Amino acid sequence: MKKLPYYLLLVLAFSQVQAQKDFQGMAVYESKTQAPKFEGMRGNRDITPEMQKNMEERMKKMLEKTFILNFNKAASIYKEEEKLEAPGQQGSGMRMMMSSMMGGGGTFYKDVKNKTYTVDKEFMGKEFLVKDSLPKLNWKLESETKQIGGYNCYKATAVKEASKTDFRNLRPKKEDDKEVNEKNDKKESTEKKTNFEDNFEIPKEIIVTAWYSPEIPINQGPENYWGLPGLILEINDGTTTILCSKIVLNAKEKADIKEPTKGKEISQKEYDETVVKKMKEFREMNRGRAGGPPPMGR
Repeated sequence: MKKLPYYLLLVLAFSQVQAQKDFQGMAVYESKTQAPKFEGMRGNRDITPEMQKNMEERMKKMLEKTFILNFNKAASIYKEEEKLEAPGQQGSGMRMMMSSMMGGGGTFYKDVKNKTYTVDKEFMGKEFLVKDSLPKLNWKLESETKQIGGYNCYKATAVKEASKTDFRNLRPKKEDDKEVNEKNDKKESTEKKTNFEDNFEIPKEIIVTAWYSPEIPINQGPENYWGLPGLILEINDGTTTILCSKIVLNAKEKADIKEPTKGKEISQKEYDETVVKKMKEFREMNRGRAGGPPPMGR
């Protein structure tokens, strides 16, 4: 009889180890980005207020997305929720390219154990497999707390370099920047109209605010965010807010958390350089045409 408590202790210890090994969860995130304002832009006098409002509404819909994060102790996959296409939408290639540039598209695989990530992206009809080291942010842990979905969360902040290929970071240029550009524009032929992109810029750095819960003790989060002592349930980085709306832990059906393999393997730096180069070519090709923005879907 005295051996029974010891036996139960061994069973309990084994169960705890097995539970840690099999631990898995799923989190649903709603991503919203503040759409840039098109009013008062230079070189776009032909755009009426009604057209501006229509463009902003279309952009707003494009920037509202739902993502699913499946995770375990070592890795995770983050992917945009699949939705039925509405009639009359753009071709799949253009949609995937725009989605990729606006924070969606492909499968984002994070290996927090080895501190690496892999994401498959499509751009200009080509498939890429971006593989690189996870960015390490210098998180500052704050004492401020709040509840998200019944979980106690703590605040953390960091400063990071803004991605040149994440067009959610676009913001209207400051007036002094516009004045400099206007002087440069006057040197060009007066027959050329100002390009749409000339009105916007991507900042060099952005402030990131995260809310994480130690009650879910894994260092995972949406997109490429990680490294906090608890699952990140909310992220604000500039104009984008990603908020967790649902969490399921240790469901009976386990998700298949695997690294994507399709596409030409490339580093993040190489991918960014490719996108910037192609967008510059696209911009030069369209310079001199009507100054309106390119189509953004319906």
